[in-house]
Amino acid sequence: EVQLVESGGGLVQAGGSLRLSCAASGFTFDDYAIGWFRQAPGKDRDGVACIVNSDGKTYYADSGKGRFTISSDNAKNTVYLQMNSLELEDTAVYYCAAGSWDTVVEPLAGRFYSYWGQGTQVTVSS
Repeated sequence: EVQLVESGGGLVQAGGSLRLSCAASGFTFDDYAIGWFRQAPGKDRDGVACIVNSDGKTYYADSGKGRFTISSDNAKNTVYLQMNSLELEDTAVYYCAAGSWDTVVEPLAGRFYSYWGQGTQVTVSS
């Protein structure tokens, strides 16, 4: 059974940092791309970052460039999203998702991902 479990969300002041974790199981981790997505109330789901475990390539949405870093610990089957300099606009539910590396042709487009976690809430306060 495929499982993606996010953790690390919470309440943080603007300018602060959080590190989200996505623990994966039930599939061959090295063969998959793992993406982070977020959805704020009343808005569409947006891609935030992606890492392709087979070659380590990373991709970022403009919203997170320079502030967010995605990384992967293949020994632990876990992907992290380090978020620094958080802004009010970063408030959202953050989801991780997994897709086979050869089917994720657009790394920040959720429709190419097969498996999703339950999400973790990130709230940035002023």
